[in-house]
Amino acid sequence: MNYLSTRGDATPRKFCEILLEGLAPDGGLYLPQSYPQVSAERLANLRTAFNGGATGGYAALAFEILSMYIDDIPAADLKALCDKTYTEAVYGTPQITPLTQLKDGLYLQGLSNGPTLAFKDMAMQLLGNLFEYELARRNESLNILGATSGDTGSAAEYAMRGKKGVRVFMTSPHGRMSPFQQAQMFSLMDENIHNIAVEGVFDDCQDMVKAVSNDLDFKRKYKIGTVNSINWARLLAQVVYYFAGYFQATQSNVEKVSFTVPSGNFGNVCAGHVARMMGLPIAHLVVATNENDVLDEFFRTGVYRVRGSADTYETSSPSMDISKASNFERFVFDMLGRDGTQTRHLFGESLQTHGKFDLSAEPRFAETANRYGFQSGKSTHSQRLATIQATNQAYGVVIDTHTADALKVAGEHIQAGIPMIVLETALPIKFAATIVEALGHEPERPAKFAGIEALPKRVKVMSADVNAIKTYIEQVCV
Repeated sequence: MNYLSTRGDATPRKFCEILLEGLAPDGGLYLPQSYPQVSAERLANLRTAFNGGATGGYAALAFEILSMYIDDIPAADLKALCDKTYTEAVYGTPQITPLTQLKDGLYLQGLSNGPTLAFKDMAMQLLGNLFEYELARRNESLNILGATSGDTGSAAEYAMRGKKGVRVFMTSPHGRMSPFQQAQMFSLMDENIHNIAVEGVFDDCQDMVKAVSNDLDFKRKYKIGTVNSINWARLLAQVVYYFAGYFQATQSNVEKVSFTVPSGNFGNVCAGHVARMMGLPIAHLVVATNENDVLDEFFRTGVYRVRGSADTYETSSPSMDISKASNFERFVFDMLGRDGTQTRHLFGESLQTHGKFDLSAEPRFAETANRYGFQSGKSTHSQRLATIQATNQAYGVVIDTHTADALKVAGEHIQAGIPMIVLETALPIKFAATIVEALGHEPERPAKFAGIEALPKRVKVMSADVNAIKTYIEQVCV
């Protein structure tokens, strides 16, 4: 399997090369040259491998799916990496991503059973093991530069702490994460973990990461990699749980399901797009946003309009306070028939010059719902609170704020006879203040996180300046 860039660079590259590289040299994102197709027979074999979520089933499923995309890691080694990653000891449940039925036709898929209580663990734990494996094979080191709005950072740091040959430089918007999220990251004292609080919003952090990655000389000198979902390996790992959700919600492979996915950076739902392109029987992929509704606006109107820092709202589902959805480029590339030149123009010149692009007159935009299954909706703070309250009253289940956004939007798109699976993204304790506002009491806190907010913290506050982050990396890497 070879990979190409969304911006036209078709130089054949293997998985392990792009694993360590992150962004393509032309500034694009990597995708496989084609999506492997899952035939009826293959889908049946995958269901058998998963075996209804039995012990070891998720790891077996992960190996089968990853094998379709990775041919430069020996099969025995790849299987060992999957078996090491997806264990009951790490995720607290043999199913790894268990399905909970709320009512007939409506399910929650639990993705927050990992070490940092958020869905990012599902991919990041594998990514940490892949990095360690490949760096050892090459006898090399890697400096990971990332951006987080809350969950990516802690998931990456917990996955990479103590990993040989890996340093992590994680940027986050200063003061914009929940106290729990900040404590998870900033309380880590491992020598290879470096937290940087940027005076700005998440998009400023993401722009800094991309700017450093696009400085090819600096990137090569300091061996810069990324763990954000711009890294194909991150996204690939997330494809697995769409198959796992499907197998748990259905009895046969002729049935269809839909997924509703809370999304800010389009990574989580882009994995669903990949699964659907492979042939997984997905009726619809419903994109749920908060008040920062860039993606919902696009799917409704065809206009993709990014916002600046001043127009990016601070909300009670802060991990989606994003106005530049990096992974959206992958879908647009597919939608435009994999036209790298047009994709480069839209995400380069158009956004830089006009801050938006308009595909409403593009005939292929009309296919986003029928051909690709996309639907969308948004949720606001008051609706978020109402959904948390209603879910607790009706089902005795306490959900986090981002899952609440997804449940609200899912209710607007449920179709009779097609199970709707809502991807749960985090445990409610990560957003305790809003849960208290909705329910009048704090959510349950895992014992290992008792008093985490009071722990000493190690973090560097920095302006949104690319040169400043470069200087900091240079100083640490002396």
